[in-house]
Amino acid sequence: MGRVTVRRPVRKLTPHGERRGPDTLVGEEPLEIRLCGTPLAVTMRTPGHDIELAHGFLLSEGVIGHREDVALARYCDSVDGSGRNTYNVLDLRLAEGVPMPDVGVQRNFYTTSSCGVCGKAALDAVRLKSRFPPTDTPFTISAEVLATLPDALRERQRVFAATGGLHGAALFTADGALLVVREDVGRHNAVDKVLGWALQQDRIPARDLGLLLSGRAAFELVQKAAMAGISLVAAVSAPSSLAVELAEDHGMTLIGFLRGKSMNVYTGTGIA
Repeated sequence: MGRVTVRRPVRKLTPHGERRGPDTLVGEEPLEIRLCGTPLAVTMRTPGHDIELAHGFLLSEGVIGHREDVALARYCDSVDGSGRNTYNVLDLRLAEGVPMPDVGVQRNFYTTSSCGVCGKAALDAVRLKSRFPPTDTPFTISAEVLATLPDALRERQRVFAATGGLHGAALFTADGALLVVREDVGRHNAVDKVLGWALQQDRIPARDLGLLLSGRAAFELVQKAAMAGISLVAAVSAPSSLAVELAEDHGMTLIGFLRGKSMNVYTGTGIA
């Protein structure tokens, strides 16, 4: 497995002078996701929880909906100059009867760690239809409980505390419990990891959970929540206009600028 963090020498300049010393950087390596041996996507990610990431990715793309839809996940065909496995190629085998995705759903062969949508093969494939409509069972939480969650998320972002270079995502209950927290250099990867966790825990559709984001609420992150049946998304930073439109279309509650006891409720009625 690749390294989550890397130590590098750095020259530090401050008002008090100059010094040299080590700095801790977040790890970033490519992960190629294959489906039944066929390359599907390459994403730049922080190593760790790769199987969750791949499951969450396939869920949010509408390829799978249940943990039984994947028969096998294994690392393969990825070695460095010394012949050691780099664990940067992950092949998933679909269960019998689960169809391969349409070509229009596939990403281009490379996507950056900062954007989950820019690699789409076709823009009209961006608005995917969820098999778990978020409006079926709206999720509600009190504003007082929700306001405590960003600090709880930050406390569990151990790698962020060491590097300052990671996004965080969490799934939470109506009473404010964070069930799972994942970090990644990519926003969409962090969300895929928590969704993959939920899928493997047989908690999809996740209608009894909310999604918390450490940064902004972009369109693709709200879409991923909708694909998992999540009806409430809360972000520490701003949403995009398209994210708000998507949340409104799906009857979702979307909160931005969740800081301290303040928040902006852009859509929905999930705040009690």
